[in-house]
Amino acid sequence: MEVSELDFTLPEELIAQAPVEPRDASRLLVLPRGGGAPVHRRFTELPDLLAPGDLLVLNDSRVIPARLIGRKESGGKVEVLLVEPAQGDAAGPARWHAMAQASKPIRVGTRLDFDGLRAEVTGVEGDGFYEVRFDRDEPGLAAELERVGRVPLPPYIRRDPEVADRERYQTVVARWPGSVAAPTAGLHFTAGLLERLASRGVERATVTLHVGPGTFLPVRASRLEDHRMHSERYEVPEATAVAFAAARRRGGRVVAVGTTAVRTLESACSGGELSPGPGRTDIFIRPGHLFRAVNGLVTNFHLPRSTLLALVCALGGQENVLGAYRKAVAARYRFFTYGDSMVIL
Repeated sequence: MEVSELDFTLPEELIAQAPVEPRDASRLLVLPRGGGAPVHRRFTELPDLLAPGDLLVLNDSRVIPARLIGRKESGGKVEVLLVEPAQGDAAGPARWHAMAQASKPIRVGTRLDFDGLRAEVTGVEGDGFYEVRFDRDEPGLAAELERVGRVPLPPYIRRDPEVADRERYQTVVARWPGSVAAPTAGLHFTAGLLERLASRGVERATVTLHVGPGTFLPVRASRLEDHRMHSERYEVPEATAVAFAAARRRGGRVVAVGTTAVRTLESACSGGELSPGPGRTDIFIRPGHLFRAVNGLVTNFHLPRSTLLALVCALGGQENVLGAYRKAVAARYRFFTYGDSMVIL
């Protein structure tokens, strides 16, 4: 499949630069099963679209202030995006895999300073990835990131992070720190909406996938088959595996909130059962994928030619989804991270 088949025209002014308030005030495009005209709703109406016995699965990963801007020992500016911890001595200095860029090449041994937080490049991994060792252990690094780290808003949000983004770029179920980008479909939920869903009899469970480059890096190949996803960490709680099995027994739908929840569920499901515990996934879900775990998806609108759009097309049908995207553009929906949402059941 050619990547160009996942293209669509998007006016730049439809890329949301800030969230709506309250969270659940966003618009919701309902994609009918098997085709037909999409239906325009509000996110607050989501409980009306789900049925008692359905299972809603959210990603409870928490975004860390992973963006660091500082200087090399030579004085040149450097920007680092932490991706995930590197394996090493848990009691020693914190070591992380990271993406980094600077005006001149970054080499092993380069020393970095981020307003008093110091680090050294200990490995060059290629394609803009490095291993970085900090001057303190993991707990000390976590505390320093709260001081000097920035919210890693995506580059299409053309403004600096604000204080409000520290809270607004987290979902209301965010619990386990580790993501470098928000699982954006979850940003629309409020505590009140979750209570209304529970009152309707919709069950809720969580998985944890720490969002990394596998989710947001662009497709550089001309064919989807030639793209390779970066591996990401996930965890499926025992309670979620139990809830999944119960939903299957009663005939309820498993509705994933966001593409990260889809990738976790599809990676951990085998033989109709969801395996609990930790894991890693580099699954690339694209048209032709046979879904084993997921019956529905709540999702934001995604970038053209992206792995996320490929996943949505796999579930909703390529022609159906791209037709809905064109209608969303015509209806002036807000796109991407802080934008509006879509539901496929």
